[in-house]
Order: sequence, then structure tokens, then C-alpha cells
Amino acid sequence: MNDAQLILTAADGAAFWLPVVWLGVIGFGVLMYVLLDGFVLGLGILAPLAADGDQRDHMMNTAAPIWDGNETWLVLGGAGLMAAFPRAYALVLSSLYLPVLTMLLGLIFRGVAFEFRFKGRGRARRAWGAAFSLGSIVAAFSQGVILAALVQGLRMQDGQYTGGIWGWLTPFALMTGVALACGYALLGAGWLILKTEGQLHQRARRWARPLVLGVLAFMALVSLWLPALNSRVMARWFEDGHFLWLAPVPMLTLAVGWRLWRDAAHGPRDGQAHDAWPFVWTLALFALGFAGLLLGLWPYLVPPQLTLWGAASPPASQGFVMWGLVFLLPVILGYTAWSYHVFRGKVAADVGYH
Repeated sequence: MNDAQLILTAADGAAFWLPVVWLGVIGFGVLMYVLLDGFVLGLGILAPLAADGDQRDHMMNTAAPIWDGNETWLVLGGAGLMAAFPRAYALVLSSLYLPVLTMLLGLIFRGVAFEFRFKGRGRARRAWGAAFSLGSIVAAFSQGVILAALVQGLRMQDGQYTGGIWGWLTPFALMTGVALACGYALLGAGWLILKTEGQLHQRARRWARPLVLGVLAFMALVSLWLPALNSRVMARWFEDGHFLWLAPVPMLTLAVGWRLWRDAAHGPRDGQAHDAWPFVWTLALFALGFAGLLLGLWPYLVPPQLTLWGAASPPASQGFVMWGLVFLLPVILGYTAWSYHVFRGKVAADVGYH
């Protein structure tokens, strides 16, 4: 039975709806990871621009109490993909194992360097600071490459990957890696505007505006490049009049980009923005970009052949794991909300978590 027949015969049953629900759960987990851990990666990307070691300490102290909990969402997304869509999990890991491995090594390196830097002195402290930045850049770039490989579609034949070890490596993938690193840097700048005062706060505002232009330019470049790739994403947007009901997404993206550009340059003394708004608008920009990709990929989980229903595990398996998620997801949400609530507010330059 092909995917189209499966959709029709299961339209009123669990075999249809459970994969859709699991896609929402996994998408939510990935989005939460991107939004929450993205600003920490952004701090690492921006750290070389700090005026001195004390300012780098201040940058890292803003995230020190909460950064390690953010990766829970990445684990949730990966575990959900393995449980609910094992064919997609196996295909992604086997075809993209080099960028996935590079991403994991970058995250590990970043995590070790984050903690060890506060214990180092002199040259060792500078070396661990450089390692923190390098790990952040590598992890961010690798995530962009993985995203691009999925969007442009994997080389497949009869459900098997045929692209070879370097099949994912294209100019589009490299560009998307740089674009995501730029986006994470913008998240980091927004976080610093929210959490700091004084000289670092002003430097973050100066970093934010060029990054806004860079992110918007990259988003436009991706949109212009996709037609040349014969991507399912672009076909989804422009075939059969879909653009008429999908148009609010790019329109909202432009509106959010304009507000972010405006609010990034003005502090509360100008009466035009609150310190939280640049970070909030950046979160909204990421969410809109993520929504645009999901809408464009639907109903494919791994383009160009593997749909949600073709990749799904049996309904009994998905339903069993879903019961565990009913208890686990509120705990993760509650812990995340509580930790950010406890450590809310500005972080002074002379106050450290370590």
C-alpha cells in the first residue's frame, strides 16, 4: 500500500492522526531548542567581539544558570523522532552522520569549555574561552547544514539514500550554515540587551542592527535559491494557489523584521522600546521561519520521498510512547519556566553564578 492509499484508508483513524500529533511534538521540541539554546550559541559566536575578559565573563554569566537545561529539548526531539518515525531517524543519521557528529562534538566541546573557563587562569582561561566560541560556531554551522540538507532533499531511490558520504555538501548547505550562525548571533545580542546594562548592553545594541540586516538578507537569499533546487518547499508554496493562504507568514516576517530593526537601536530612555523587545522579536522571527519550513515540507518528513505516514512506527507503538510524553512534557515545560523565572532580571557585571 502506497502513502496516498494509507492516507485515504486511515483518514479517520489513529494511523493518520498520531503521526501528525508526533510531528507537532517533535517540531515543538526542536523549535524550543533552537530558541532557548540558540541564544547561548549566539553568546559563543559573539564572545570574540567582547572588549575584554571581564566582558566575556559577564556575557557567559547571563546564561550560566540555565544554559545546560536547554539541551533537554534537543534530546526530546531526537528521542521523539526515533520512537515515532524510526525510518526517518535511521535515514537522517545514516545520510547526515558527518554533520550530525560534528554538531554533537561542537556541543560537547562548548559545554566542557563553558565550565572549565571559569576555573582556568591566564592563558588557560583564554584558551577555554576560544574553545567555547569555536564549539558554538561549529555546532551552529552544522545545524544549518543539516537543515539545508533536509530542505533541499536527500538523494534517494526506493527509499534508500544514494548520495554518498558527501551528498549533503552543497553551496546551499554551506550558505544555510552561515545563515543560522548569523541568526543565533542575533539571538545572543537580543539576550544581552535583555539581561545586561551599561557598556555591554550598548555594545549588544550595536551588534544587533547589522545582524538583523544579515538575517533578513539570508532569509531572502534562501527564498530565491530554493526554486533552482527544485525543492518541494518552493513547490508547496506556489502550486495550486497555496501562496494565497500561506502569504501571511512572509508578510509577518517582514513586519517583525522591521520592528526588530527599529527596537534594536532604541533603549527605554528613548520611550520607544523596552529591553525585552529585541529578544522577543528575534524569537518571533525564528518561529515564523520555522513555520514557513514546516508548511513547505508538508507532508514530507524527509523529502523527496518519505512522508509522515511512510516513516511512522505502528500506531500501537506511537500511542504507547505518547502516554509517557503526557507526563514528561509538562515536567520539562514546568522546569524550564521555573528556572527562567528564578533567574529573571538583569545580571550585573560584578555578579557571577560560578
